[in-house]
Amino acid sequence: MNRVARAAEARRTASREHAVVHRIAALLIEYPSVELLDLLPTIRAAAGELDRRFAAPLLQVVDHLGSRPLTELEAEYVTTFDLKRQRALYLSYYAYGDTRKRGVALVTFKQAYRAGGFEIAQEELPDHLAIVLEFAASGEAENWQAGIKLLLEHRAGLELLRLALQDMGSAYAGALVAVSATLPALRGEDREAVALLAAQGPPGEDVGLEPFAPPSYMPDPRATDVAAPLQGARR
Repeated sequence: MNRVARAAEARRTASREHAVVHRIAALLIEYPSVELLDLLPTIRAAAGELDRRFAAPLLQVVDHLGSRPLTELEAEYVTTFDLKRQRALYLSYYAYGDTRKRGVALVTFKQAYRAGGFEIAQEELPDHLAIVLEFAASGEAENWQAGIKLLLEHRAGLELLRLALQDMGSAYAGALVAVSATLPALRGEDREAVALLAAQGPPGEDVGLEPFAPPSYMPDPRATDVAAPLQGARR
């Protein structure tokens, strides 16, 4: 999907309900905290007002977070997002790996936020999925569209993260399932990009990602375990 097509899809896709989905998902993939757990009743009520295709997966995450002690949730979060590059929460990593091009991509995120009057902490990387989703839920339609456009630009990475979480049976997959449901169905070049990225891994890496999809979707996957952590938590 080219830039013009992404902009058109973003305009067509943006809605207040989708903004609520993005805001809830952003909260649910934050590093667990007392504040987040205290918010769960409010999040549950908001999710319950959504269409079932969004509400059901989001409520699965809410139920999970509400059923375990904070220390267990913290350890689970680290295992899920911090120890595997395949489950990184930084969207531009999937497209650019640790190459210099990722720096240019980060500037694109910052420019979108600046244009929308959206501020983030100086120490935060702007491509963290929670930040992107929060931006996509901020303000009014212009920011919703700009946020969706960023998600579409990094759709392959977003879908790989969803598949990786589903593959490990993580409750956090529900947040990604709901976000994906707000976006156009994968087709054509976008679908091929997901399969290619899953098979080859991010640029600059000399190993591929673990297989996330059935063989019919990824014909020649290569399993790999990358030991070096890529910190995923937004703390």
